[in-house]
Amino acid sequence: MPEETLLAFDYGVKRIGVAIGNTLTRQARPLRILSPVTREQRFAQLEALLREWQPERVIVGLPLTMDGEEQYASLRCRRFANQLHGRFGLKVELVDERGSSMEAQQMLGTNAADDAMAAAVILQRYLDALS
Repeated sequence: MPEETLLAFDYGVKRIGVAIGNTLTRQARPLRILSPVTREQRFAQLEALLREWQPERVIVGLPLTMDGEEQYASLRCRRFANQLHGRFGLKVELVDERGSSMEAQQMLGTNAADDAMAAAVILQRYLDALS
């Protein structure tokens, strides 16, 4: 597999956690948290990130219920993934994000939600699953 730079997103209405990693080291790390107020700001911030890091593909966390069923938030994340693909022409993959926020809190030793760390957890799951 050729080396690819990957960006991952933990998508939320108020905040979007961002992580970066690559297929060579297979390590993910938190990058930043975007807090856009408007749709225009969201896409401007995303475009700047994509220009800076030039990922070959992006990973978007897909929130499922504990039973693995889709929920309202799943639809919003699928729409976000479709917008990334349509607007920026990127390869986008969805990854089950169940428990990623709790795992991020445990790693940080805090109850505060860190969306960037949750994005890193999601990306690390994707990297770990590569053969």
